[in-house]
Amino acid sequence: MGRISANVRIKNLLDETHVVTCDALVDTGAAHLVLPRAWKDRFGKIATVRHIECETATQQLVAGEVCGPVEIRIEKFDPVHGEVLFLDMEPADGVYEPLIGYIILEQAQIAVDMLGHRLVHVKRSDLK
Repeated sequence: MGRISANVRIKNLLDETHVVTCDALVDTGAAHLVLPRAWKDRFGKIATVRHIECETATQQLVAGEVCGPVEIRIEKFDPVHGEVLFLDMEPADGVYEPLIGYIILEQAQIAVDMLGHRLVHVKRSDLK
């Protein structure tokens, strides 16, 4: 399997002067848009919506902080409004690896094309 990364632009909707742009790993096993807690101050004054317990891929339990509202734009796709999950992360070689989870992908009507290793637009929203 290959890795798919995408450029993401996240804007604090309560203070639109604070915008963060980064590349993030598309992870359909993750639920949220996950950013390092070290970046939280880049969003200025952002509201904490709730604290949640998260289980990582290594089955470690970690505390997360869900904040918002934010506008999320993944590459050329339409933006969506949602939340960001901040977690304590360890940078690999000084670089953090944010994650784009399935909730944001579904909201933005984006699917993962594993054969083409790219993101594609979903024409219809599934209501079944």
